[in-house]
Amino acid sequence: MVFITRCLKNALFKALTRCLLVVCMAWVWLPATGMAAPTEITQLRAERTDDGLYLSAVVRFEIPPLVEDALLKGIAIFFVVEADLYRDRWYWTDPRVASAARTLRLAYQPLTGRWRVNIVPGLIASSSGLRATLNQNYDTLAEALSAIQRLTRWKIAESSEVEPDASHSLDLNFRLDLSQLPRPFQIGVAGQRDWTISAQVRDRLRLVPEAPALETPK
Repeated sequence: MVFITRCLKNALFKALTRCLLVVCMAWVWLPATGMAAPTEITQLRAERTDDGLYLSAVVRFEIPPLVEDALLKGIAIFFVVEADLYRDRWYWTDPRVASAARTLRLAYQPLTGRWRVNIVPGLIASSSGLRATLNQNYDTLAEALSAIQRLTRWKIAESSEVEPDASHSLDLNFRLDLSQLPRPFQIGVAGQRDWTISAQVRDRLRLVPEAPALETPK
């Protein structure tokens, strides 16, 4: 009887040890395989012209498999870009002199097998705000993401809002807007790391003059 009890205890101990080993291996392996590259904003460039201030930048990020799977199932996702321009002031807090926002909608069209990007000036409260947009279709997800990741000569301020002799700082934010997802879907993805795509940069602007137009050879 003592021998049987001892064997049962040894078998139970070995089984528990194997379970703990499997759990530890899974805990170490999953974050390493599921961790995506961080979102970052690079190649920031501000160009001042006679009619305003234009911003160019590249936002580097990867679409996690869970987000791509939702896209393939017909769920559109929205990205928001917000820019706030501040005039530097040494004696008090920096005043905000201009603001701009842009919404980018990414969706997959199963009937055509193509990807669509909608670019909307400002923020939207619902999909009904997509009426006045710039629409573009792409053959692959990579091409569609490239259009979203590149900000090219985006006007963020009028020329009258930028003082020529003053220094300015820019606060640029890029994020995946979960509030635009279907309401039941929002509950399921809240707090999930795969659905957190965001980047922010604040830096003093180094304004460059508008590039001169090239002369046409005669």
